[in-house]
Amino acid sequence: MVKSFSLALAVLVAGFSGAGYAQDKPTLTAYTYDGFAAEWGPGPLLKAGFEATCNCTLNWVAADSSIGTLRRVQLEGATTEADVLVGLDTAIAGEARATGLFADHGLTLTGLDLPEDWSDSQFVPFDYSHFAFMHDTDTMPVPPKNFEELISLPEDVKIVIQDPRSATPGLGLLLWVKAAYGDRAPEIWAGLKPHILTITREWSESYSLFLEGEADMVLSYTTSPAYHIFDEDDHTIKAALFNEGHFPQIEVAGILKSSDQPELAAQFLAYLASPEGQKAIPTTNWMFPVVDLGADLDPSFADLPQPTKTLTLSEEDIIANSGAWIDEMLAAVQ
Repeated sequence: MVKSFSLALAVLVAGFSGAGYAQDKPTLTAYTYDGFAAEWGPGPLLKAGFEATCNCTLNWVAADSSIGTLRRVQLEGATTEADVLVGLDTAIAGEARATGLFADHGLTLTGLDLPEDWSDSQFVPFDYSHFAFMHDTDTMPVPPKNFEELISLPEDVKIVIQDPRSATPGLGLLLWVKAAYGDRAPEIWAGLKPHILTITREWSESYSLFLEGEADMVLSYTTSPAYHIFDEDDHTIKAALFNEGHFPQIEVAGILKSSDQPELAAQFLAYLASPEGQKAIPTTNWMFPVVDLGADLDPSFADLPQPTKTLTLSEEDIIANSGAWIDEMLAAVQ
């Protein structure tokens, strides 16, 4: 009886106040790329985990790419509905910062495990990997050890890469070549031209061509083999490690200055970088977490070979020169 009375009272109270309560429950709107928000991506897990702590609603709004999310908030400006942007990376963070649309997050980030030190006042990291070319050991048991060896292979060895204007991996490759070869970059691009099967708009198009056997190698990440190990028990897809080093991708999230929920936005970014939030990342976004998860990191990541050398370029250098570097690359390969 007591239990039934309590339930009836709860329903009665909800009838009078439920609408007002729902209106008082804040909503945090996060722009991200489509793979992140997809049902198989980390978005749903992060939504459930964060909503359990915040008494709020987390609303994902997806664009076709991380560059697309930035372009959207640039177009919308101060009128954007976004409170946070999730999925930029360090290659475009400088451009995002220069828009003046992002606020300081105000968080003290400790215990981060990244390829480089982190001290950014506006962007919070949430995953990372290094760019690399995938190969199938059944068809290419011995991959090239650097770009010059790749160039020297027979011209019927084909690679698939992404457009640096629309896909962050494509931009990452551009920066990788520039960081490794400097002024020799046009020479490397010209050497790669005969091997390029196609340049796709997005990563997924490239990777599909590789998996379908249309190309021998595809630009992806050193963590990509973890997916095949975890989901397919396939150990034949490997990342070719280059001895000149690899360029990293560190994905980040930032708070929009125009947000009417800045404290909730900061709370979400703190959750995203926390061990609890980070558990959602590896086997959904197929990247390394930014904190040491210990035994909570899936074994599929345990023995992945990783670069011994990480290449970098300064944010200032990227902002000042990326446009010219893209023109340089396109002139060499088209």
